[in-house]
Amino acid sequence: MRAWWQEITGLVLPAACGGCGRPRTQLCAECAAELAAEPSRVRPAPEPAELPVVHAAAPYENAVRAVLLAHKERGALGLAGALGGALAGAVRAGTGRLDAGGPLLLVPMPSARAATAARGHDPTRRIAFAAAAELRRAGVRARVTAVLRQRRAVADQAGLGARARQENLAGALEVAVRGRALLSGGRVVLVDDLLTTGATLAEAARAVRAAWPTDGGAAAPVAAVVAASPSAFEINRN
Repeated sequence: MRAWWQEITGLVLPAACGGCGRPRTQLCAECAAELAAEPSRVRPAPEPAELPVVHAAAPYENAVRAVLLAHKERGALGLAGALGGALAGAVRAGTGRLDAGGPLLLVPMPSARAATAARGHDPTRRIAFAAAAELRRAGVRARVTAVLRQRRAVADQAGLGARARQENLAGALEVAVRGRALLSGGRVVLVDDLLTTGATLAEAARAVRAAWPTDGGAAAPVAAVVAASPSAFEINRN
Protein backbone atom coordinates (compact mmCIF):
# COMPACT_ATOMS: atom_id res chain seq x y z
CA MET A 1 0.00 0.00 0.00
CA ARG A 2 2.83 2.39 0.87
CA ALA A 3 4.62 1.69 -2.43
CA TRP A 4 1.36 2.32 -4.34
CA TRP A 5 0.90 5.66 -2.56
CA GLN A 6 4.48 6.65 -3.34
CA GLU A 7 3.88 5.92 -7.02
CA ILE A 8 0.73 8.08 -7.09
CA THR A 9 2.19 11.04 -5.19
CA GLY A 10 5.25 10.97 -7.43
CA LEU A 11 2.96 11.58 -10.41
CA VAL A 12 0.62 14.15 -8.84
CA LEU A 13 2.65 16.31 -6.45
CA PRO A 14 5.15 18.93 -7.66
CA ALA A 15 8.60 17.38 -7.99
CA ALA A 16 11.97 18.62 -6.78
CA CYS A 17 15.31 17.37 -8.04
CA GLY A 18 16.48 14.43 -5.95
CA GLY A 19 20.05 15.66 -6.20
CA CYS A 20 19.94 19.41 -5.54
CA GLY A 21 16.31 20.21 -4.71
CA ARG A 22 15.69 22.35 -7.79
CA PRO A 23 11.90 22.65 -8.21
CA ARG A 24 9.71 21.30 -11.02
CA THR A 25 12.01 18.46 -12.02
CA GLN A 26 12.65 15.09 -10.46
CA LEU A 27 16.25 15.09 -11.66
CA CYS A 28 17.90 18.14 -13.21
CA ALA A 29 20.39 17.92 -16.07
CA GLU A 30 23.39 18.74 -13.86
CA CYS A 31 22.64 16.02 -11.31
CA ALA A 32 21.82 13.53 -14.06
CA ALA A 33 25.24 14.24 -15.57
CA GLU A 34 26.93 13.23 -12.29
CA LEU A 35 25.14 9.88 -12.46
CA ALA A 36 26.18 9.46 -16.09
CA ALA A 37 29.90 9.75 -15.35
CA GLU A 38 32.37 7.29 -16.87
CA PRO A 39 32.18 4.00 -14.90
CA SER A 40 35.38 2.79 -13.29
CA ARG A 41 36.71 -0.26 -11.52
CA VAL A 42 36.74 0.28 -7.76
CA ARG A 43 38.60 -1.40 -4.90
CA PRO A 44 37.85 -0.78 -1.22
CA ALA A 45 40.68 -0.90 1.27
CA PRO A 46 41.06 -3.35 2.83
CA GLU A 47 39.71 -5.50 0.00
CA PRO A 48 37.76 -8.61 1.09
CA ALA A 49 39.27 -11.86 -0.15
CA GLU A 50 36.11 -13.02 -1.95
CA LEU A 51 35.34 -9.68 -3.61
CA PRO A 52 34.86 -10.02 -7.39
CA VAL A 53 35.86 -7.35 -9.89
CA VAL A 54 33.57 -4.37 -9.21
CA HIS A 55 32.71 -1.42 -11.45
CA ALA A 56 30.88 1.67 -10.19
CA ALA A 57 29.15 4.43 -12.10
CA ALA A 58 30.07 7.33 -9.81
CA PRO A 59 31.54 8.28 -6.44
CA TYR A 60 29.11 8.35 -3.53
CA GLU A 61 29.11 12.08 -2.90
CA ASN A 62 27.20 15.30 -3.64
CA ALA A 63 24.25 14.82 -6.01
CA VAL A 64 24.81 11.08 -6.46
CA ARG A 65 24.57 10.51 -2.71
CA ALA A 66 21.45 12.67 -2.49
CA VAL A 67 19.72 10.88 -5.36
CA LEU A 68 20.44 7.43 -3.92
CA LEU A 69 19.12 8.46 -0.51
CA ALA A 70 16.03 10.09 -2.02
CA HIS A 71 15.20 6.87 -3.86
CA LYS A 72 16.11 4.50 -1.05
CA GLU A 73 14.90 6.26 2.07
CA ARG A 74 12.38 8.87 0.93
CA GLY A 75 10.51 6.84 -1.66
CA ALA A 76 11.38 8.91 -4.75
CA LEU A 77 10.63 5.90 -6.94
CA GLY A 78 10.75 7.89 -10.17
CA LEU A 79 14.54 8.11 -9.77
CA ALA A 80 14.90 4.38 -10.36
CA GLY A 81 15.17 4.90 -14.11
CA ALA A 82 18.17 7.23 -13.88
CA LEU A 83 19.82 5.05 -11.23
CA GLY A 84 19.18 1.97 -13.36
CA GLY A 85 20.78 3.69 -16.33
CA ALA A 86 23.87 4.41 -14.23
CA LEU A 87 23.97 0.80 -13.05
CA ALA A 88 23.63 -0.45 -16.62
CA GLY A 89 26.71 1.59 -17.53
CA ALA A 90 28.67 -0.05 -14.72
CA VAL A 91 27.47 -3.47 -15.87
CA ARG A 92 28.64 -2.78 -19.42
CA ALA A 93 32.01 -1.58 -18.13
CA GLY A 94 32.51 -4.85 -16.30
CA THR A 95 31.22 -7.25 -18.93
CA GLY A 96 31.47 -5.55 -22.32
CA ARG A 97 28.54 -4.79 -24.56
CA LEU A 98 28.40 -8.29 -26.05
CA ASP A 99 26.95 -11.22 -24.12
CA ALA A 100 28.37 -14.05 -26.20
CA GLY A 101 28.46 -16.30 -23.14
CA GLY A 102 24.70 -16.06 -22.68
CA PRO A 103 22.47 -13.45 -21.08
CA LEU A 104 23.62 -11.21 -18.28
CA LEU A 105 22.03 -12.35 -15.03
CA LEU A 106 21.70 -9.36 -12.71
CA VAL A 107 21.61 -10.69 -9.15
CA PRO A 108 20.53 -7.94 -6.70
CA MET A 109 21.70 -7.96 -3.11
CA PRO A 110 18.81 -9.06 -0.88
CA SER A 111 17.25 -6.65 1.57
CA ALA A 112 16.09 -7.68 5.02
CA ARG A 113 12.31 -8.07 5.17
CA ALA A 114 12.07 -5.52 7.95
CA ALA A 115 13.97 -2.93 5.89
CA THR A 116 11.81 -3.56 2.83
CA ALA A 117 8.65 -3.24 4.90
CA ALA A 118 9.84 -0.01 6.54
CA ARG A 119 10.75 1.59 3.21
CA GLY A 120 7.74 0.23 1.35
CA HIS A 121 9.93 -1.01 -1.51
CA ASP A 122 13.14 -2.88 -2.31
CA PRO A 123 15.43 -0.20 -3.77
CA THR A 124 18.20 -2.47 -5.06
CA ARG A 125 15.81 -4.79 -6.85
CA ARG A 126 13.93 -1.84 -8.38
CA ILE A 127 17.19 -0.37 -9.71
CA ALA A 128 18.25 -3.79 -11.02
CA PHE A 129 15.04 -4.12 -13.06
CA ALA A 130 15.56 -0.62 -14.48
CA ALA A 131 19.15 -1.53 -15.41
CA ALA A 132 18.07 -4.76 -17.11
CA ALA A 133 15.51 -2.85 -19.14
CA GLU A 134 18.13 -0.29 -20.18
CA LEU A 135 20.52 -3.05 -21.25
CA ARG A 136 17.83 -4.77 -23.31
CA ARG A 137 17.05 -1.50 -25.08
CA ALA A 138 20.74 -1.41 -26.05
CA GLY A 139 20.49 -4.92 -27.53
CA VAL A 140 22.06 -6.81 -24.62
CA ARG A 141 20.23 -9.83 -23.29
CA ALA A 142 19.79 -9.20 -19.59
CA ARG A 143 17.39 -10.22 -16.88
CA VAL A 144 17.10 -9.91 -13.13
CA THR A 145 17.70 -13.16 -11.27
CA ALA A 146 16.90 -12.55 -7.61
CA VAL A 147 18.22 -15.83 -6.22
CA LEU A 148 20.07 -14.66 -3.10
CA ARG A 149 18.47 -14.75 0.32
CA GLN A 150 19.54 -14.24 3.91
CA ARG A 151 20.01 -17.54 5.70
CA ARG A 152 20.33 -15.89 9.12
CA ALA A 153 19.76 -12.53 10.72
CA VAL A 154 22.58 -9.98 10.60
CA ALA A 155 23.25 -6.89 12.67
CA ASP A 156 22.70 -3.41 11.26
CA GLN A 157 25.81 -2.56 9.24
CA ALA A 158 25.69 1.15 10.07
CA GLY A 159 28.65 2.13 12.19
CA LEU A 160 30.55 -1.13 11.63
CA GLY A 161 34.10 -1.07 10.26
CA ALA A 162 35.37 -3.20 7.39
CA ARG A 163 36.43 -6.19 9.51
CA ALA A 164 33.27 -6.09 11.63
CA ARG A 165 31.11 -6.02 8.50
CA GLN A 166 32.89 -9.04 7.06
CA GLU A 167 32.42 -10.95 10.31
CA ASN A 168 28.78 -9.86 10.52
CA LEU A 169 28.03 -11.14 7.01
CA ALA A 170 30.19 -14.27 6.93
CA GLY A 171 27.98 -17.15 5.82
CA ALA A 172 24.85 -14.98 5.96
CA LEU A 173 23.77 -15.36 2.32
CA GLU A 174 22.83 -18.35 0.21
CA VAL A 175 21.37 -19.11 -3.19
CA ALA A 176 17.85 -20.46 -2.91
CA VAL A 177 17.61 -24.11 -3.94
CA ARG A 178 15.14 -23.32 -6.70
CA GLY A 179 17.36 -20.49 -7.87
CA ARG A 180 20.44 -22.58 -8.62
CA ALA A 181 19.21 -23.64 -12.03
CA LEU A 182 18.59 -19.98 -12.93
CA LEU A 183 22.32 -19.27 -12.69
CA SER A 184 23.15 -21.61 -15.58
CA GLY A 185 23.55 -20.43 -19.14
CA GLY A 186 24.51 -16.84 -18.39
CA ARG A 187 27.03 -14.44 -16.85
CA VAL A 188 26.32 -13.59 -13.21
CA VAL A 189 26.60 -9.91 -12.35
CA LEU A 190 26.09 -9.09 -8.68
CA VAL A 191 24.46 -5.66 -8.39
CA ASP A 192 23.93 -3.22 -5.53
CA ASP A 193 23.23 0.47 -5.11
CA LEU A 194 26.36 1.23 -3.07
CA LEU A 195 29.79 -0.21 -2.27
CA THR A 196 31.55 0.88 0.91
CA THR A 197 33.68 -1.93 2.40
CA GLY A 198 32.70 -4.57 -0.18
CA ALA A 199 31.60 -7.03 2.53
CA THR A 200 28.12 -7.62 1.08
CA LEU A 201 29.33 -8.27 -2.48
CA ALA A 202 32.12 -10.52 -1.21
CA GLU A 203 29.65 -12.64 0.76
CA ALA A 204 27.29 -12.74 -2.23
CA ALA A 205 30.12 -13.91 -4.49
CA ARG A 206 30.99 -16.65 -2.01
CA ALA A 207 27.37 -17.82 -1.94
CA VAL A 208 27.13 -17.87 -5.74
CA ARG A 209 30.40 -19.77 -6.11
CA ALA A 210 29.21 -22.31 -3.54
CA ALA A 211 26.00 -22.88 -5.50
CA TRP A 212 27.54 -22.75 -8.97
CA PRO A 213 31.32 -23.44 -8.79
CA THR A 214 33.44 -21.83 -11.48
CA ASP A 215 35.40 -25.09 -11.87
CA GLY A 216 32.17 -26.59 -13.18
CA GLY A 217 32.34 -24.36 -16.24
CA ALA A 218 30.58 -21.26 -14.94
CA ALA A 219 32.24 -17.89 -15.40
CA ALA A 220 33.37 -16.14 -12.24
CA PRO A 221 30.81 -13.56 -11.10
CA VAL A 222 31.54 -9.88 -11.50
CA ALA A 223 29.85 -6.98 -9.75
CA ALA A 224 28.45 -3.55 -10.58
CA VAL A 225 27.14 -0.77 -8.36
CA VAL A 226 25.64 2.65 -8.87
CA ALA A 227 28.09 4.33 -6.51
CA ALA A 228 31.15 3.58 -4.40
CA SER A 229 32.97 5.46 -1.68
CA PRO A 230 35.29 8.12 -3.13
CA SER A 231 38.30 6.39 -1.55
CA ALA A 232 37.61 3.26 -3.62
CA PHE A 233 37.98 5.38 -6.77
CA GLU A 234 41.16 7.00 -5.46
CA ILE A 235 42.76 3.62 -4.76
CA ASN A 236 41.84 2.47 -8.24
CA ARG A 237 43.58 5.48 -9.78
CA ASN A 238 46.83 4.88 -7.88
